[in-house]
Amino acid sequence: MSRARLVIIGVLALALAGLVVAWSLMGSATIAKDTSFTIPAGASVSAVADKLADEGLISSAPGFVLQARIFGSDAPIQAGEFLLTPDMSQREILAAFQSGDVIRRFVTIPEGMPSILVWERVMAEELLTGEVAVPPEGSILPDTYAFERGQSRKSLVEQMQAAMDRALAEEWAGRRPGIAVDTMRDALILASIVEKETGKPEERRMVAGLYSNRVRTGMRLQADPTIIYPITKGKPLGRRIRQSEIAAVNGYNTYTRVGLPEGPITNPGRDSISAVLNPENTAALFMVADGTGGHWFADTLAEHNANVAKWYAIRRERGEM
Repeated sequence: MSRARLVIIGVLALALAGLVVAWSLMGSATIAKDTSFTIPAGASVSAVADKLADEGLISSAPGFVLQARIFGSDAPIQAGEFLLTPDMSQREILAAFQSGDVIRRFVTIPEGMPSILVWERVMAEELLTGEVAVPPEGSILPDTYAFERGQSRKSLVEQMQAAMDRALAEEWAGRRPGIAVDTMRDALILASIVEKETGKPEERRMVAGLYSNRVRTGMRLQADPTIIYPITKGKPLGRRIRQSEIAAVNGYNTYTRVGLPEGPITNPGRDSISAVLNPENTAALFMVADGTGGHWFADTLAEHNANVAKWYAIRRERGEM
């Protein structure tokens, strides 16, 4: 064997030995079970490696840094909370950190949830941070929202409010000509009444049509939820409405004021907003519960009185009267 070939073989052997040593120094992932791992904002690769080692998720912090320098991309490590699983290698851990594939959690705001209850729900999320005031009524779009550990409550509420602004603007752009409301604000107020007045989605447009007729003709809306709102700020009343409350004069009670309340009485869903902006073509002016969660509708007072009699009969059969 020639001297040159021996030299080449020797160099290759040294290189291979160096690779073996380097590989052994890199260590390995030691994740025993699914684990949540949080990277603070501005953390360096070495700081993250130290944190991984301290939490027993890798065998060597310097090794993780070495592997990151040799095999990692140029993308920065992202802040956030990540899910690490036992099948992940160090390279896969690094890729997850660089991709920003953070754990997302969710909070759901149901249609018709008033702002005081939205506030309570947001404040109860222990993984959110900071304080936030009760948002203005009607400013939140009911939906399911993703958030990350450590996100501020203020930013989450702002996300909900931006969603309402977009939804209201989009629905307003597609409104039917000749509707009873002249502004997006009035549409929001009327939608909040529609939201509270029916539990049946298929009735929304009919209820919106009825209240639109009342707005046009100058009739009082006489919506019970507008009596309750000034008393509880949208929370359940828990009892029957008193005669003194029906007669109360304030900015919301539509039994004693003509036209819309001074503001929304809940956070309406997009379907209720759409119903107000595209209401049913109807002559109905009256409605009363039908015992199924829905309503009977009537064009005239005589028809309405007959429906009321039917509703009273149902209540008597139930032992409610």
